[in-house]
Amino acid sequence: MSTPQPTVERVRVSAEPDWYESAGISLGIRVGNLVFTSGQAPIDAQGATVGAGDFEAQARQALANLSTVLTNAGSSLSDVVKATVFVTDITRQDVFAKLRAEHFPDKPHLAESFVEVSSLADPDWMIEIEAIGLVRER
Repeated sequence: MSTPQPTVERVRVSAEPDWYESAGISLGIRVGNLVFTSGQAPIDAQGATVGAGDFEAQARQALANLSTVLTNAGSSLSDVVKATVFVTDITRQDVFAKLRAEHFPDKPHLAESFVEVSSLADPDWMIEIEAIGLVRER
């Protein structure tokens, strides 16, 4: 006879305002001591694109949004173990490498996939970042 496994609660992570609520998705989901974020785009709290045509400005905004979601889940950028970075131009990898060193300086370095896509949800977006992080607070 198998022993019933305890149910792990899934907790929605949000922000005020929640820039993804109208899309019907969560900014992130916390499960146990992990948080899984949705792809964070270069948008402000009202959903407007930041830095149209400026990859670095967009990457900084996406990282700021990622930081907010992680913080709201009891995590942080320093707790990220895996990130997936979607870009519309793979030649921007050097710009992102500089930002990665600023935002994720701790060792061991995070695991990362850097992927070129033909487009993102908004044609003005040049980057979107999703991550998995450890939750330190309950």
